[in-house]
Amino acid sequence: MIQKLFSYLIPVKIFKKKSARSKVIEVTWANGELVLDSENTNYSYGSLQRILRYGLRNIGYSNILKMDHILLLGVAGGSVIKTLVDEIKYKGKITGVEIDSDIIQIANEYFNLNKIKQLEIIIDDAFEFVLKTKEKYDLIIIDIFEDINMPNFLFERFFSDRICFLLKDQGFVLFNTMILDEAHNVRNRKYISEINPKLFSSKMLPRIEVHNELIIIEKVA
Repeated sequence: MIQKLFSYLIPVKIFKKKSARSKVIEVTWANGELVLDSENTNYSYGSLQRILRYGLRNIGYSNILKMDHILLLGVAGGSVIKTLVDEIKYKGKITGVEIDSDIIQIANEYFNLNKIKQLEIIIDDAFEFVLKTKEKYDLIIIDIFEDINMPNFLFERFFSDRICFLLKDQGFVLFNTMILDEAHNVRNRKYISEINPKLFSSKMLPRIEVHNELIIIEKVA
């Protein structure tokens, strides 16, 4: 494909749409792969896929292969789902919660998300879903952005307590955060300090991208 070849020299935009939730969504060929971007940041594939793959590797692919049910809050183009299914060969159930139905339509059309049999997509607000769900999960991946902004509720004690409550024993949380200033550093340190150390271990991974910091929580008791 000529666009793919050209993309090694210069990004080739093939689709652009305004979304009520995400403002502008773009699909672009970049360095030979399709990526999904918002106006100011990478939403799926590209650098974001590298970041979340790094987090999954830290949890351990062998641990992930033993899991029954993974919850993804914030689907976008579904790059972390492709990592789980295509690279790690995960066979269990994946539930993806995404508030923006426009993004799911694009993910189905350009990234074939609807071809993944073990995936259930739910169009809902992540906060509402987390309050309602009766399931427990082996891994909860939090990857929620509105362009470069992260909703405040993600860092509130009530929400983090609820997320931790939804973990099975020896379950993990993989939380992708964006750091743009010192206030965000303070926010992340406060978030970690509020995790109960008697029940959970928590850590921040060394950054592999300038503005993204991964937090990993493991239920140890």
